[in-house]
Amino acid sequence: MAKQKPQPAASADPPAYTVVARRYRPQQFAELIGQEHVAEALVNALKSGRVAHAYLFTGARGVGKTSAARILAKALNCETGTTPTPCDKCASCLAVAAGDDVDVLEIDGASNNKVDEARDLRQGIGFRPTRGRFKIYIIDEVHMLSNAAFNALLKTLEEPPEHAKFILATTEVQKIPITVLSRCQRFDFAHVGPTIIFEHLKKIVEREGHKATDDALRLVARRAAGSMRDSQSILDQLLASAVGELTAEHVGAVLGTAGDDRVIELVSAIVAGDAKAALDRIALWVERGLQVGELVEQVVEYWRALMLVNCGGPDVRELPVTPNQFDAVKKHAQELSLDAILAGLELLTATKARMRGSTHTQVLLEMVVVRLCRLAELRAVADLIQWAEALRASGGAVPVAAAPARIAPPAAVPDAPKKNDATTAATAGKPPAPASPSGELSTLALSDSTVHEVWARFVQHIEQKAPLLAKPLSFSSSYANSGPNALVIRFPVSYTDAKNICGTEASVQRLQDALKRITGHAVAVRTETDTSAAARPTAPAAPAALQPTDRKRVLTALPLFKKASDVLGAQIWHVDDDFNPTAPRPEPGAPRDAPADADPSDDETPTATDEG
Repeated sequence: MAKQKPQPAASADPPAYTVVARRYRPQQFAELIGQEHVAEALVNALKSGRVAHAYLFTGARGVGKTSAARILAKALNCETGTTPTPCDKCASCLAVAAGDDVDVLEIDGASNNKVDEARDLRQGIGFRPTRGRFKIYIIDEVHMLSNAAFNALLKTLEEPPEHAKFILATTEVQKIPITVLSRCQRFDFAHVGPTIIFEHLKKIVEREGHKATDDALRLVARRAAGSMRDSQSILDQLLASAVGELTAEHVGAVLGTAGDDRVIELVSAIVAGDAKAALDRIALWVERGLQVGELVEQVVEYWRALMLVNCGGPDVRELPVTPNQFDAVKKHAQELSLDAILAGLELLTATKARMRGSTHTQVLLEMVVVRLCRLAELRAVADLIQWAEALRASGGAVPVAAAPARIAPPAAVPDAPKKNDATTAATAGKPPAPASPSGELSTLALSDSTVHEVWARFVQHIEQKAPLLAKPLSFSSSYANSGPNALVIRFPVSYTDAKNICGTEASVQRLQDALKRITGHAVAVRTETDTSAAARPTAPAAPAALQPTDRKRVLTALPLFKKASDVLGAQIWHVDDDFNPTAPRPEPGAPRDAPADADPSDDETPTATDEG
């Protein structure tokens, strides 16, 4: 009896796994998440029969460009007829969804970018479709085509056969020639918001039979940066590696991101100006495997949230932070000024760009953190220009030095003064109160009765601690106690530059710090323009009574010489003893004063003569 051949055992291999991004790919226009404007336009075109011969889909990666192209191909070749809702059951729809339809050709522009491939496409386009109504060409990453390939397609794109349709997709539309753009109907696919991605991921987790916390899914949605496909790929990775419920801690461990508390700790150290604490935290986190690039991304998002809250309040839409960070964002937004937030955001984004391709990412992060901690010592360029102009106008010889700009915003200033005390600045020369045995001045509350003494101490303190502010402050015409713990400083109309210097954010903060040291309380400072006649600057003393250097300085402060210096760069080299430009001018027609020994016959005034 012949032996029977053993039968091969049935294969017990499990079916191939399909990733989440493919299994949950949109199959209808209604399933395009975040691209409702594109779906509505294409649906209306299909309903009205006004389908163009060439479309251009542009947008970031993973937002649905290729999916929309396949849905449009199914809608055009569905066996039930051209419809905005393909059946997804006929042979044509199933073949398009699987990517093996003979009438729908998906071409990779990156690997078929030569002119020869474009010519082959142009020759094959003349053949009619095998079973469908249209022959559809989907060219992905079309911006990778060469200029010769684009030129070979121009005529075909403009006047293709009736049975041919082109759908071009790209992430860099700026690289496509304008001649190609003018031959296509362009649709821009938008970034998908983190809230929309979060809701969609929540549905996917439920369908997959897994559990995940909302904080974990929000981290994934923010990490995707507007790409739905990226969020699904990240979620697939996390579900495969998680045991039990997916938590935010597991997301941070897998992706190398910092937790909410860690970001808050780092920003708190930066706001406090504690560079050592910030650097210690960075070193500790890097040792534990934290990705430096991801930490920079998180700090940028946090700093952006500070800008949004500082400008629009805590109710601003779409804050890029988790609910755990919301209270900290509100607190830090109140402690930082808008200028400091913008400066920090600019430093962070520049560092993020420098990290691309760099092997010293930790060094770059540490550098930007130290710079952020020193924001209080930075000075705006506009403030430096004002200082230079004021010093040049006053003839001062003090070099320009950047006064430290405070991170904290200035104290609230009352809307209007409650009193109008026209106390002149001349009383600033009163001697200050005696110092205490410890060497510190005793505090003196600000009131109507003490405003003179407070001002005297205030001016003395500014001259010692902030000499750059003392000069413009000396041009003030009056000061007044304008309410509880509020001081208004007025400047003449002709000293607008001095008023502007004292009115900058950094200068006001410096003045308020000095007053707090003197009075023991926070005092709001406001600068105003004094338009009263008494505020007009008096004529400078006669130059003859001054030293030559002082006379030049007084003359340089006059409007005429100031204008000549600003426009022409003029300088005063010599001043005659009897030169006095502030002397009163004689009335028109009045005789000039002549020396006592003058001879009337020496008058050289020309007279009219009769020559014949």
